[in-house]
Amino acid sequence: MPEICRFLGIIITMYFNDHNPPHFHVRYEDYRAIIGIDPLEMRDGYLPPRVLGLVMEWAEMHQSELLGNWTTISQTGKFEKIAPLV
Repeated sequence: MPEICRFLGIIITMYFNDHNPPHFHVRYEDYRAIIGIDPLEMRDGYLPPRVLGLVMEWAEMHQSELLGNWTTISQTGKFEKIAPLV
C-alpha cells in the first residue's frame, strides 16, 4: 500500500487494485478512515474533527493529484508523492 503523504502524524495511503469509487485511506494514531476523492467526503471510519478538517483541507488542495494517483496506481502501479499540508 503506497504511502502518498505524511504530515502532522497523519498518514495518507492508496491500495493497489482497490475498488471504485476513487478514494484514499487515512491513519492517525488508532483512527482509520476512507475518504472519497470526487466528491471529497468521509466514506467510512472515524477521525477526530480537527484531523478530519486538516485531511479535507489537504485533499481539496491536491484533488487532481489524488485522482491522477488513483488512475496510475490502478493501471501501472506507479504513483507520485504529494506535498504535505504545512
